[in-house]
Amino acid sequence: MKKLLQNSFLACGAFLTGMFLFGLNARAYIDPSVTTYLIQAIAGVVIAVGAVVGIYFRRAKKKVSEKLGIDENRNKEVESDEIVFTQEEPSSDAEENKQE
Repeated sequence: MKKLLQNSFLACGAFLTGMFLFGLNARAYIDPSVTTYLIQAIAGVVIAVGAVVGIYFRRAKKKVSEKLGIDENRNKEVESDEIVFTQEEPSSDAEENKQE
């Protein structure tokens, strides 16, 4: 399956390369909306590739850090998760208001 997928990508790449290298001039008008759509598509691909590279970079960095015994959180201070509630005594003003 992996070999078939690689061959299909290679065939598609060869077809597109041949199309661009040996294509005839169309002398066609390119509408501005097509250009805008093309810019959006290229931007989407760039963002997606950046996200994938970032994910794999973090995974590789984590594996290398584990192999070398490097701990990123070594010098960080960690706060405790304790939440303490204290009950205050009512003030004298509150007691006077209750009596009235």
